[in-house]
Parts: sequence; structure tokens; C-alpha cells
Amino acid sequence: METIEKSKIGLCLSGGGALGLAHIGVIQALEDHGIFPDEISGSSMGAIVATLYSAGYSPTQMLQLIKDDKLYKITKVMTFSPSFLKSGLSTHAMLQSLIHELIPHNSFEKLRKQLHLCVVNLNTADWEIIKSGNELDFWVAASASIPGVFEALKHDNIFYVDGGLLNNMPTQPLSENCSTIIGVDVIPHKVPGKLSKPIDTLVFAVRAMEYQNSKQGRNLCDFLIEPQAIMEFHEFSFDSYQAIYHIGYSAATKYIVLHPEIMKLSK
Repeated sequence: METIEKSKIGLCLSGGGALGLAHIGVIQALEDHGIFPDEISGSSMGAIVATLYSAGYSPTQMLQLIKDDKLYKITKVMTFSPSFLKSGLSTHAMLQSLIHELIPHNSFEKLRKQLHLCVVNLNTADWEIIKSGNELDFWVAASASIPGVFEALKHDNIFYVDGGLLNNMPTQPLSENCSTIIGVDVIPHKVPGKLSKPIDTLVFAVRAMEYQNSKQGRNLCDFLIEPQAIMEFHEFSFDSYQAIYHIGYSAATKYIVLHPEIMKLSK
């Protein structure tokens, strides 16, 4: 068994809509075992959780934000409704406003942990990592700008959308400074049992795309935790945030028991 040096720990959080709320439970379990990541990266919902954690919000505080209808109002915006099916949602103003309210300095450099947000540049058809500047709220919104749900965000005549479109597991920037990387993928591969409706086919097609574009990032992880909330819930199960949180916590706790070598990261 190789010795793990106590150096910088990276944590990568995948996208996954409501399933990404499992990240909060995973972070709590890691902290309960004395593991505190130094750098965080994320796409989509993983980017939102990563941003709050990098700013100093604890898992308990994040859950409270949901209960207080702060973070939860964002999840409500992201829930499908009959009106959505006709027109879609136009802007990400609510998310930008919330990030600015919770993190007034709005700066990557003033965060407590180094943060890397993955976005997709539609002009170049490639994913990019944003990690500096004073427009934190804009880039969080861009990383979570699901195509078809939210309009693309424009910056310097470049259009940006959800990072999960091309890289749902953006581990790459963590490999530069971190000796150990912990990944959390809430969209592990799941074989479809029955595709009875067109929407079922669409969901599994999107998941297949996300799983494929996550392979490189997954392979860069030293430890990979896969909460199985996807077996009971879906990307828009925001009302089940408590259950999804507990699935994340249980998955991480079980992983630590099965991989005791991770405890060498404990501080």
C-alpha cells in the first residue's frame, strides 16, 4: 500500500442537478473523518456546492440555506413546469443574485479555498476552467446554465453554458497542485431498465454523454465516491434534498470504511 503524503487535497464535484445535493453529504462525511480539501473544482450543481464550500459555508450551513428557501429557491427555478415546456427560462439572474448575496466580495481570490469552475465556450465548442477574477457570480451561473433551460451567458462576445455539457467531472485543474484528488460523481453509469417514454430516452442519453465526458476526470482521481441517489431519484428531485444528502453521507462513510488508506489524509 502506497504512502499518501499530507499535502494539498483536491476535491472534484460532478454535475447532476438535484443529485448533486449528495455532494453536501459527502463533504460532511469527509470532514467528520478529518479530511478537509484544499482545492475544489466543479461543474453545474457541483460548481454551486463547490463555490459555497470554497467561500467557507459548511455542509450544515448549506442545508440550512436550502431549508431557509435561499438555495432552495434556485432549485425551484430549475424544476420543470408546464410553462417551461413552452418557453424555457430566460436568465440566471436569481442564481447570480444569490451568490452575490452570500459571497459579497464576488472574487475568486478572496475565497478560503482555491476554486475551479468548469464552463463550456460555445464559440470554440470546448470546455474551460475559470479560477480568477471578480465576477464569481457570473461564472457560477455560467457553469450551471443548462442548455435549453437557461439562456447562454455572454461575456466579451463569447457565449457560455453548463460545464457538464463537455466535462461533467473537471478534475484536470486539480492535478496541477494537488498530490491527492477525491472525486464525487453523482452520475455513475446506470443501465436503463425500461425506456417507456421519449423523456426517458432523453434522460439516459444525456447521462450517457455525461458519463463519457467524465472518464478522463474520473481516471485522474485517487479516490472516487459514487453516491447512488440516481437509483431512487432524478436530476430534478429537489424536493428530496434531505434524502439525497443522506445518500451522499452514507456513500462517503461506506467508502472510507472500504478504503481505509484515505484516512492518511486526515488532519
